[in-house]
Amino acid sequence: MKVTWDANTCCHAGVCVKSLPDVFKVEDGQFVIDPSKASEEDVKNVVSQCPSGALAVED
Repeated sequence: MKVTWDANTCCHAGVCVKSLPDVFKVEDGQFVIDPSKASEEDVKNVVSQCPSGALAVED
């Protein structure tokens, strides 16, 4: 599973980072996504909660 992020769409609400901080985090000023750090179901659930729609799952 691959998770993509559109920086131009993101409203920085922080739902993803607060929900799954091991998957979605900022390291050295860069947004990092590591979907292997949680179950596929949990990642998809958080992606679906993104208020701006900046996150998407590609199977």
